[in-house]
Amino acid sequence: MITPILLCGGSGTRLWPLSRKSYPKQFVPLVGDRTLFQASAARLSGEGFAPPVVLTNSDFRFIVTEQLAGAGIDPGAVLIEPQGRNTAPAVLAAALWLEKSDPEGLMLVAPSDHVVPDAPAFRAAVAAGVPAARAGQLVTFGIKPTHAETGYGYLELSEDPGDFAARPLALKRFVEKPDAARAEDMVQAGSYLWNAGIFLFAVKTILAAFRAHAPELIAPVQAALERGRPDLGFFRLDPEAWAGAGDISIDYAVMERAANLSVVPFAAGWSDLGGWDAVWRETGPDAAGVVTTGAATAIDCENTLLRSEDASLEVVGIGLKNIIAVAMPDAVLVADVSRAQDVKQAVAALKAKQAKQAESFPKDHRPWGWFETLVLGDRFQVKRIHVHPGAALSLQSHHHRSEHWIVVEGTARVTVDDEVKLISENQSVYIPLGAVHRMENPGKVPMVLIEVQTGTYLGEDDIIRYEDVYARG
Repeated sequence: MITPILLCGGSGTRLWPLSRKSYPKQFVPLVGDRTLFQASAARLSGEGFAPPVVLTNSDFRFIVTEQLAGAGIDPGAVLIEPQGRNTAPAVLAAALWLEKSDPEGLMLVAPSDHVVPDAPAFRAAVAAGVPAARAGQLVTFGIKPTHAETGYGYLELSEDPGDFAARPLALKRFVEKPDAARAEDMVQAGSYLWNAGIFLFAVKTILAAFRAHAPELIAPVQAALERGRPDLGFFRLDPEAWAGAGDISIDYAVMERAANLSVVPFAAGWSDLGGWDAVWRETGPDAAGVVTTGAATAIDCENTLLRSEDASLEVVGIGLKNIIAVAMPDAVLVADVSRAQDVKQAVAALKAKQAKQAESFPKDHRPWGWFETLVLGDRFQVKRIHVHPGAALSLQSHHHRSEHWIVVEGTARVTVDDEVKLISENQSVYIPLGAVHRMENPGKVPMVLIEVQTGTYLGEDDIIRYEDVYARG
C-alpha cells in the first residue's frame, strides 16, 4: 500500500485576492467544482492507496476534515504543525509517524494545491515509480515542460527522456528557478523537467536519507511527535520541540544531497496554479484567449482573465489585452498577465499598510461554519452567520456588546443564561450584554441567521468561552 502524505499549510499569495493566509488556494474551487485539496485527495485514493496522512496547521484543521468528508475520504491521520517549518520537517514527521505502523511501506508526498486533469495517468506514473522506490530509490516526479516557465525549479536528466513515457530515469541535478532566457534554453534542450515537488519512497529509505543528510532535524521532530497529544481526532505536534526544527525544504535538506535518486516523467498535464496566468491556462481560454468566470463579461478582449467571486458584482472588460482582473467583495486585482508572479508584492504592500485584505478573507471560516460582515459601523455590526447541520458555537459571553439574532433559514437552538429554546425562520432573540449564550443547529440543513451587534467594542477577541466542542482556547 502507498500512504499519501498531503501537505496543505501554504498561503498561496500569488493568487491573491482569492487565496489568502486565512483561507488559501488549496481550499478554493479555482478550476472546476472541487477544491484543489479535494481533487488531490481523490487523485491519491482508491485501490493501492491507504487513507491519507495530512499535515496542516491549527487554523485549517476543521477545513481539512470538512472537505475530506465532502469528498467521501476518511483521513488516516491529521498532524497539526504548530508553525510552518517548510517541507523537510513535515515529511520527516510523516515518515516517523508511519514508521510505527508500516516501516516497510511506501509514502507518496504531494502538495495539495496542484491541478492534474488526468488522474488515472498520474496514478499510472506513480505505479511506474513503485519498483524503484521499493528498491531503495528516492523517486521524484518531473513534468514535461509546455513553455518556458520561470516560476518553477527544474530537474536535469542524465539520460534522454525520449517520448517522456512514465518510467524511472536518472537525475543529474536540481536547477533553481531560471530567468526567461535560461528557461527557454532548457525547454529547447529537451532534457529538463519541471520539478513538481512530488516524491515517492519507502519509509525506511527516507528516514535513512534524513539520518545521512539532515540528522539535525531528527531529534526535534521526533520529540515533537513523542510530546505531541491527540486532540479531537487530530494530533498536535509539540510546539516547543517543533520550533527547534530547521526551516528547510525537502529538496535542500535531502534530495539535492542524495545519490539514490530517480525521476519519473509525467506528460499528461499538470499545474501548481502558481499564479493567475496558470489559472488562465488551466481554465481553457477561448479563441481570443479570453476566460470569464462568474459574473464577468468580456467585450473585444484578448488574452484576458475576468473573474468575479460575487454573483452581485459584475465585472466588465472592454478592449482589454493581456489583463488579469479578479474581483472579490472587499478587494479587486487588476494586473498585466506578464506580471502574474508579482502579485505577492501586492500582498506585501497591503501588509505594510496594515490592510486586513492582505491576509483575511471576507468569509471567516470556523469549525461550525462561517460568518461574514455585511455592515460595520462605529458602534454596530451586522453579520450573516452560517451554521452547519449538527454544529454548535461555543457557550460564551461578551464584555462590550449585546446581540440580536434573526433566523432566516433553518432552526436554531438558542441558550441565553438558564433558558433554552428553539427559534425558527423569521423569529428572533435578544442577547443582553454579559449574558452567557450559545447557538446550535439541531437540524439536517444549514441554519442561517442575521446577527446585529451593538456596543463599544465589536472585535472577535471579546469572547469568554465556557464550553467549546472544538476545544479552542
